[in-house]
Amino acid sequence: MQIKNANPPIRVTGRHVSVTEAMKEYCRRKVATLHLDYPKIIEVQVILDVQKYRHQAEVILHCSNHITIEARAECNDMYASIDQVVDRVARQMRKCKTRLMKNHRPKKLRQLENRIVRWDWIDAAAEFAADNGETPVEEEAVREIVHREKRPVKPMSPDEAVLQMELSPKQFLVFLNSQTDKVNVLYRRKKGDFGLIEPAFS
Repeated sequence: MQIKNANPPIRVTGRHVSVTEAMKEYCRRKVATLHLDYPKIIEVQVILDVQKYRHQAEVILHCSNHITIEARAECNDMYASIDQVVDRVARQMRKCKTRLMKNHRPKKLRQLENRIVRWDWIDAAAEFAADNGETPVEEEAVREIVHREKRPVKPMSPDEAVLQMELSPKQFLVFLNSQTDKVNVLYRRKKGDFGLIEPAFS
């Protein structure tokens, strides 16, 4: 039988901790157990972090079809955290496979698309603030930008973006809508569905 995910590059890095060769090898052996699952893994990032008594392990799988799967775990022992995070990411992979198989049918894709509530920029910003218990944009005091970061904007359809959000703990996703060739923002709403911010030029 052909192993689709054989030997993807695995990068193990540390924050506030020196990552030993023993830790790296343990991470590689644990990640190797994911190779027979689905979807196809292109690259693996393992991030280990220690803050006081908290040992956190994070795994990010960069997969085919613009899919990124993320999981985190935290224990008082780093090796236990690695065990837990690999178990969690394996469950995410199985969940991804199930959803992809269901969503390949056009009817299912339409149902997935129907979970998205579309807004223009102003209404979406106010709705996002309300969902997160914040003051609406127009009433917010002027604040400075204290953090900047750059993220890759991947091309995908809105239904692929929804699938990506369901596989990630993040609250929003910036992506290039493959149907319109415009940058969109998909975010979680309290009701369990998603809001889509689309650019509109007057």
